[in-house]
Amino acid sequence: MEESAAKKKPGYGHHKKDCSSDEVAHPKKLNGTSAETPSYQNLHRELLLSHKRGLLLEEKPELKRVLEQRRLELHKEEEMARRRPSDLETELRKRQQKLQEYEQEEIRQRENEQKIPEFVRVKDNLRRTQTFEQ
Repeated sequence: MEESAAKKKPGYGHHKKDCSSDEVAHPKKLNGTSAETPSYQNLHRELLLSHKRGLLLEEKPELKRVLEQRRLELHKEEEMARRRPSDLETELRKRQQKLQEYEQEEIRQRENEQKIPEFVRVKDNLRRTQTFEQ
């Protein structure tokens, strides 16, 4: 090893100082920037390029996703409105309307019963019980 150090080639390394690894010159940081800035910039540039190329299709901005969902929902609703309802759907609608009418009628009857004074209701109940007993 000593022989290789003694046999230095002329012209190589004569301008360098003999320095250890501790004395290695480090580049100065610029004011207000961190050492991570170049890597951050590279990552950001890579993300922008991949987004422009369309490689990140799943990662659309939230606003675009919401607008697309609304557009799809409106399109589906328009299709349903244009399409003629099937027989099953018409029967289901009829049944639903009948149930709603029945429920509204029950509500009206309850309201009418509440409007009648209590002594009249008791009297009617007594008449019913007397007719059932006879």
